[in-house]
Amino acid sequence: MGRSTESETPLIIIQDTSDALNTQLINHYLHHLETFLTLFGFCQNSFFSFTFSWVSFLLFGIALPLLIIQVSYCSNCENYQIKSFELQILVSQSLVAAISLICISHNFRKYGLRKFLFVDRYHGHVTQFRDEYIRKIKGFFHLLVVWVLPCFLLKAAREVSRIRYIDKDSWWQSAAIILGLLFSWTYLNIIFLSGSALFNLVCNLQIIHLENYGKLLERDLDVSEYITEHIRLNHNLSKISHRFRIFLLLEFLVVTASEFMALLQTTGNRGIINLINGGDFAVSCIVELVGIIICLHGAAKISHRAQALVSITSKWHALVTCNSSDNPSQVDISVTNGTNNEADITGGSIPVTYSENDLESVDFVPVPTNAQLASSLSLYHKRQAFVTYMESNLGGASVFGWRIDRTLVNTIFFIELSLVLFVLGKTITFTTK
Repeated sequence: MGRSTESETPLIIIQDTSDALNTQLINHYLHHLETFLTLFGFCQNSFFSFTFSWVSFLLFGIALPLLIIQVSYCSNCENYQIKSFELQILVSQSLVAAISLICISHNFRKYGLRKFLFVDRYHGHVTQFRDEYIRKIKGFFHLLVVWVLPCFLLKAAREVSRIRYIDKDSWWQSAAIILGLLFSWTYLNIIFLSGSALFNLVCNLQIIHLENYGKLLERDLDVSEYITEHIRLNHNLSKISHRFRIFLLLEFLVVTASEFMALLQTTGNRGIINLINGGDFAVSCIVELVGIIICLHGAAKISHRAQALVSITSKWHALVTCNSSDNPSQVDISVTNGTNNEADITGGSIPVTYSENDLESVDFVPVPTNAQLASSLSLYHKRQAFVTYMESNLGGASVFGWRIDRTLVNTIFFIELSLVLFVLGKTITFTTK
């Protein structure tokens, strides 16, 4: 007994150490994510953090660029047109950033970071999906860098070109204007794109569980356990759709309205629209289109993964039925060749003659009992009911009942892309005048 205790204790210690290490790694990356979100005002858990977040937003996102626009442009010269354009662009950028800040901070305040991302250690999935969770969290920061950096360079090039067009008395004043505008623009657009990237992250974290569902079918479990797990996954997808529906709907509406505004401003203006006076329209439309693409990509991906479970379960049902001894067709054949033939022989209603080889083969065919037949048919009907349930419960992300699938994604994407291309065609022009 003493030896048995000594041999089991190290295994328990190793397992506890492994679980603690997994939890520590997840906490490390979640802490980095929470620090980043706190820095940009998404975590508003207290009155101080709430006040700091919105004061920073009003100061750096609205007051600073508004002051620079008022100071750097005169009202009776040629660049008054640029001032009018940039005021409208500032309204558009502030609205999409405010929507992102309000919706995401509300969910953080209500659920907390772990429950918001569905990375709760009490659900028992942290140890199993540790590496996948960490990779997806890293992908959040990678996604922001990939999209923010090129747009920032485009904005910086436009501001440098604009400041050369507007004559200033000193170079330091021009540099201060450029830095102030770039800082405010980066702050607003990181808030906007962070909301889109967080929605994409939540979808990617759930895709881990959807992809693992196929591996779950490889285990010899009862069909009711597969249904229970699918109900849990569908419940999580419904939570995601419910928490982000206002955010997605408002972002789609505001982005579309701002692009229509940009299109009307550029097409209805009688003067020459170029990169100097209308370049911010192009930059703003590109950033807003990027945010919409990030949201649509995450929603479409999770919808397609959820709907693909139907084909996976159908394939699983077919393979199990064909490769197992409880195939109903085999049962029917067994019944026909066994029970019914035996009845016919004893009853003598239908004369049957057997060759010697037939009689020898029949001797080695076990006649199934009623319990075996009932069990085989029961398993088959359970799997068939499971497939029917999957076909009738297609999961995925939705907005007030509208499923975000390939059709809706294509419609929204091409509408937004058409508007952006019209704006780009009006702003990025080369004239000889």
